[in-house]
Amino acid sequence: MLQAAIRASATRGVARQSVRCLATKPPRNPASGPAESTPAPRPPPADDVVSPTDPGEAPKPIPGSSVPSLDFSPGEEDARQERTGAKSSKDSLSSIERRRRFMGRVSFAFMLAGAGAATWYMGRPWEEDELRAKKMSPEEATQSRWERTKSRFTGLFDTFTEPLWPELLPPPLQGPMYRPYTLLVSVDDLLVTSTWDRQHGWRTAKRPGVDYFLAYLSQFYEIVIFTTQYHYTAMPIIDKLDPYQFYIIHRLFRDACRSEKGGQPVKDLKYLNRDLSKVVLLDTHPEHVSPNPENAIILPKWKGDPKDRGLIAMIPFLESIAIFKTPDVRPVLQAYAGKNIPIEFAKTEAEMKRKHIEEWEHSKKGLSRGGWTLSGLFGGSSEPSPASQAPLTYLEQKRLEAQRQYLEEQEYLRQNKENFDRLIKEEQEAMAREMPSTFWGAAQAILAGGPQPPPQPSSQQPSAPPAASK
Repeated sequence: MLQAAIRASATRGVARQSVRCLATKPPRNPASGPAESTPAPRPPPADDVVSPTDPGEAPKPIPGSSVPSLDFSPGEEDARQERTGAKSSKDSLSSIERRRRFMGRVSFAFMLAGAGAATWYMGRPWEEDELRAKKMSPEEATQSRWERTKSRFTGLFDTFTEPLWPELLPPPLQGPMYRPYTLLVSVDDLLVTSTWDRQHGWRTAKRPGVDYFLAYLSQFYEIVIFTTQYHYTAMPIIDKLDPYQFYIIHRLFRDACRSEKGGQPVKDLKYLNRDLSKVVLLDTHPEHVSPNPENAIILPKWKGDPKDRGLIAMIPFLESIAIFKTPDVRPVLQAYAGKNIPIEFAKTEAEMKRKHIEEWEHSKKGLSRGGWTLSGLFGGSSEPSPASQAPLTYLEQKRLEAQRQYLEEQEYLRQNKENFDRLIKEEQEAMAREMPSTFWGAAQAILAGGPQPPPQPSSQQPSAPPAASK
């Protein structure tokens, strides 16, 4: 039995060597003759044998072997594929797609032609209606086609940069309330400022003399508050400054400003509906008056000093413009640009006073030399008495009249203060009653055209304060 096992093992070894020999032999070409005997390949030297466990080298297929191998290159397989000659559908378009592309090109061509025609039409000469809306004369309007095209194109976006109304103010009041000059006054850091302390926190402080400033100059100017604040923040402040609406005629807020690059609000006076030769603008921010610097007076910002007198010091200069009926305020404002106006005008007024006294003394001496006087008739001296005083100048006379008028108005307000407070309270209560308390009520009020005006009280209302005598 041991012999049978040895014989079977020897038989399996011979069969394994035969299979290895057949695997290494090249295939026979049937067209050729009998196979030539070739010597068996010699085994490679021990140094050239690659270990199966070496990760750096991959086993190479045996050349000429018919044993299948997994080591192949996909590129070589694709290169061996033969083309059939059929046309690929990757670059071909259907008839619908070709029609769609054609219509797209035609539409784009029409759009370009329309844009060119619109651009050419925008460069046409100015029409009378356009010049009237822009408040320009034909001589002031741009003459080149490019400038006209640019102006009309940018005008399409004026809704976002220009004021809401082409005319910010209604026509001037007539009769006793007419004022030939308009005074635009800012609010921020000019009439009020924000202050903070530990006890009260942030509060709005009123500048010293602001009440007298507004009340006194309202005899000479149409006072208009022009602020860059929104109405819901500035309106309560203005109501505190002028609760009876006697001095501030109009109020202009942020929506009356023009926006420049970066959203900077500016006060463009060409929308004011007033003669700019009679307009004075008081502000503390030079960037807000950049469109009309010739009409502006830039004052230092008030920081909350309770002893400040900067606002009161501006009254003599402003009243002199109206008293002397200056035909154009712009050259006068330019003459004082960059200077301390109260001090410079005080020097000018002192010089006017000195010349007035010299002329009066010269004229009085001429009268004394040319004729007799009452004192000389009774043996007295004919020389003018040193105690005699020179008459007031024209400016001083008008100033005294305005001050008397101011005192009369203040007395009138004190006498009728209770009536005015009662009327204001009744108006507020009527507005509160008319104001809808629900969304449905607000919608009905909008559809009805707004709430109806409150009925006038039957009691006789106090008349307006007496007008200033001119």
